[in-house]
Amino acid sequence: MIPVRRLTIVAVLSALSFILMFFAMPIIPGADFLQLDLSILPILVALELFGLKQASLVLFLRSLLKLLLNNQGVSTMIGLPMNMLAVFSFILVLTLVWRKKDSYVQYLLAGGLATLALTLVMLAMNYVYAIPLYATFAGFDIASIIGVGPYLQAMVLPFNVVAGLVYTVSFGLVWALMKPVMKIYAK
Repeated sequence: MIPVRRLTIVAVLSALSFILMFFAMPIIPGADFLQLDLSILPILVALELFGLKQASLVLFLRSLLKLLLNNQGVSTMIGLPMNMLAVFSFILVLTLVWRKKDSYVQYLLAGGLATLALTLVMLAMNYVYAIPLYATFAGFDIASIIGVGPYLQAMVLPFNVVAGLVYTVSFGLVWALMKPVMKIYAK
């Protein structure tokens, strides 16, 4: 593929991913700050089209756009690096496990393991990074409100499991729709 065309597609996917970040919705009652968006889908499309390097570039550009154009202060400064690490862990595991690109079983296995990686990364990041920083810089001390353990078990864990499953199923549908186009595109 011509490098200019590839760069153009990466730029379009980055912009689309950024736009999808505006359509976030809470999925855990009582935790409106944990919001699910589908901005990962263009990143996964880049992963399928070009590989991990370009998918990571889409993730970086999308995040840079968020930082520059829709910065919400402390929430963005703490949450955005976590989101980037979570999405990267998801696409990395998906890349490493999903070897047979024509197998739905292999894809579901990869999606399940990617969901597990995403969840474990976010549990660790919340424990060592987000909870202390939000308490220090945003005055939101979850440890004193409900406790770290209940917060991680009742909110972070289910949110990330659901998010990973939504990502897996959503991209599975997108991938199924992309397969005929990919045959034409690969020529």
